[in-house]
Amino acid sequence: MRKADRFRTGILDLSLQPRIAPDLTLRANRLLAAAGKADSLFLPDHLTGLLPGSIWHPRHIGAARLIPRANAHYDPWTALGYIAAQNSLKRLRLGVGVTDAGRRNPAVTAQAAATLHLLSRGRAILGIGPGERENNEPYGVPWNAPVARFEEALATIRLLWESDGRPVTRDSEYFPLHDAIFEIPPYRGTRPEIWIGAHGPRMLRLAGRYADAWFPAYPQPVPEYRGSLERMRTAASDAGRDPMSVTPAAMLFVITGLTRAHIDETVESVGARAFGLCISADMWARHGIEHPLGSHFTGIQDLLPQLLDEDTVLSYAEKVPGSLVRDYCVTGTPAEVEERIAELRDNGLRYAVLVDLSTFHPDIKRGLAASIPFLRVLRRLRRL
Repeated sequence: MRKADRFRTGILDLSLQPRIAPDLTLRANRLLAAAGKADSLFLPDHLTGLLPGSIWHPRHIGAARLIPRANAHYDPWTALGYIAAQNSLKRLRLGVGVTDAGRRNPAVTAQAAATLHLLSRGRAILGIGPGERENNEPYGVPWNAPVARFEEALATIRLLWESDGRPVTRDSEYFPLHDAIFEIPPYRGTRPEIWIGAHGPRMLRLAGRYADAWFPAYPQPVPEYRGSLERMRTAASDAGRDPMSVTPAAMLFVITGLTRAHIDETVESVGARAFGLCISADMWARHGIEHPLGSHFTGIQDLLPQLLDEDTVLSYAEKVPGSLVRDYCVTGTPAEVEERIAELRDNGLRYAVLVDLSTFHPDIKRGLAASIPFLRVLRRLRRL
């Protein structure tokens, strides 16, 4: 069986600073991944969280009792290095899901990923994409031409990795190199796999041309996933690659719970409905409602959640029906979640990276208790 044919799972830790101990959730999710026989643990690369911090309060979200700040994201490369030191026997692969191509100079990204690959003995995954407005524009990073910047960044990373220590020069509008040196060696002849977060037509072509895995992070219906996969594979074939060598992955948001009532309570929670602001206007329109940020709003890519006050977010969240939450999340009992993901598997998915949003439950005890059925989800998915 080829690598791309095997179904595997990973989990994504939101990498937010908790109370009690700074590595509490990192340790908990590393152990959860190991117990669920997951293949990998991913961390996001964010300065600002996706959920508006104005509603990050225990009266709305139970997890806020344990994690007091919505935007206190750890640096992923530092945190993954820490995890690698704890992970010598577990053999989990460690990935960034995903880093920005513009906010971090690609030479620095190449260095960080190559370092992690060596220290983790060949288990690093470089997830990379154009990024989001919220992590660039507020920090003085230009948000014009994000796909062009991504393409130039990717070319720079690959050139440095392949330079074998020789000085390299490359003209580029965004990331020129002038006799640049890169001498971190491969690990046993390998570099980190490149997982590209691609959604639009141009990004899908780049994923087909360059990616080891196609890694969309924005929710999409099954037919849309299948269609995008076909376009990505066509691009791989056009580039002279084996289209089946690119692993079809996806980041999936999961809501589960110990009981049906707990699941429904999370679906109807302020946190879960406010997260709907990250969803594109097209997905809102399928439920007969207009996105409050406009009928052409693209979702995560252009959201600036730090500009939304509590009253505004609550008024927007009231517009979100439970059907929309169930559309952008994989919700239900472990058996129901398995069934939903099996449908994606039947349409090409081979690697599911799960993000547990069950902690959006307003009761922290019920939110944390959902880790039990979430573990069952991981174990059930091993059968796919």
